Amino acid sequence: MGNSWATFGRDLHLDLTGPGGLRAALLRALRDAVRSGRLAPGTRLPSSRSLAADLGIARNTVADAYAELVAEGWLSARQGSGTRVAARVLPRATPAARRTGPAGHADRPRFDLTPGTPDVSAFPRTAWLAAARRALTAAPSEAFGYGTPRGRPELRTVLADYLARARGVRADPDRIVICAGFMQGLALLSRALGTGRLAVESYGLDFHRAVITRAGLGTVPLTVDERGARTEELAALDGVRAALLTPAHQFPTGVPLHPDRRAAAVNWARSTGGFILEDDYDGEFRYDRQPVGALQGLDADHVVYLGTASKSLAPALRLSWMVLPDRLVDPVLALKGTGEWQSGTLDQLTLAEFLSSGAYDRHLRGMRLRYRRRRDQLVAALADHAPQVHVSGIAAGLHAVLELPPGTEQSIVQGARWQGLALEGLSRFHDPSAPPASRDALVVAYGTPPDHSFTHALDALLRALPPGELGE
Repeated sequence: MGNSWATFGRDLHLDLTGPGGLRAALLRALRDAVRSGRLAPGTRLPSSRSLAADLGIARNTVADAYAELVAEGWLSARQGSGTRVAARVLPRATPAARRTGPAGHADRPRFDLTPGTPDVSAFPRTAWLAAARRALTAAPSEAFGYGTPRGRPELRTVLADYLARARGVRADPDRIVICAGFMQGLALLSRALGTGRLAVESYGLDFHRAVITRAGLGTVPLTVDERGARTEELAALDGVRAALLTPAHQFPTGVPLHPDRRAAAVNWARSTGGFILEDDYDGEFRYDRQPVGALQGLDADHVVYLGTASKSLAPALRLSWMVLPDRLVDPVLALKGTGEWQSGTLDQLTLAEFLSSGAYDRHLRGMRLRYRRRRDQLVAALADHAPQVHVSGIAAGLHAVLELPPGTEQSIVQGARWQGLALEGLSRFHDPSAPPASRDALVVAYGTPPDHSFTHALDALLRALPPGELGE
């Protein structure tokens, strides 16, 4: 039989014919509606009672079908907002969206395990709204003006206390500058340094290197091994003004910078008058022991601390911060005052309230538990299905590194695409100007998917790993 219901004033036809009874037919019809694009991501579905009445079937049949589709990742359910089409599903297939390959394969993946984004579905909306109301109520009238290059004093004051307590940073509010994301901070610092070269880790993000070169600096790679960046190489490099490092959790290899190399980096900066630019990547997400303290705590006069809310809360906030040595404060503010983007004042006030109320700490504790459970699930699944895969970089952060047999990385990344899974190989992050690397691995971001689709993304990953080579 065929039926339809009105959704926000539009009729959607559901064909409930076919084998398997009403429940199977309803599951099939809903999947087809989502897959074809007739039900777009985010569309709210009618309640199980309403749909059952419209279709003339039992409410339990509809409720069971909804629950199964939520478990499969087609739908999402949140108390207070009803049942909706999940954000990450197969898109509507169009000729422009297809690449050469098997029929039905689309460019956009169904599941995403690429690094760089946290689980944005876990953003603490209710607590953030409550903090925003309190912050707006208490805000002085001048806070609604254009703002200053430094950023709001309320946020800088609270950040100084938080960073000292949680990350061991020696921070004074007057040396903190609020930025519209990490990239803006890195661009400002690169321009403030003037001419010369900046050392970067041989594994990292290409767009960080691009920001540095656009500012007029050259880049030179520092080799990364199992103890982090080889900072002892800095002393032999000519014309290097600064080094960009990820000491707490090297991205993407996941190793912390060895204590001897931390000391070598600081000693180099002291002896040359240079700077260490410390990207505190994933510094707040450590699972098996106490977090590694910030390198800046060793020498606040030669280390610039850079932090961001992009991983702990959401990239959409565009909020980051720099703790600057005294001699960089005026040059950076002079550059930022010439028209650089300012972060929204209202979000700055909200984050200040979010921090001072303890909501930020509570949110981080909850996310650590969530991400640790996913990490443990990933490690256990690999132990069962691909025991020859060595997993590293799992003591902290939102991703793990899966070692592969030589020469297999690209084929496995491509195979994952055929499974509808977005993956990145380790070679994607290797600096092409560095000596060639022979390491084959996957960088698997278990922190990226929402909870409802993580298990399915993990299943797709296991299918992409060739059992004949990597497991049983």
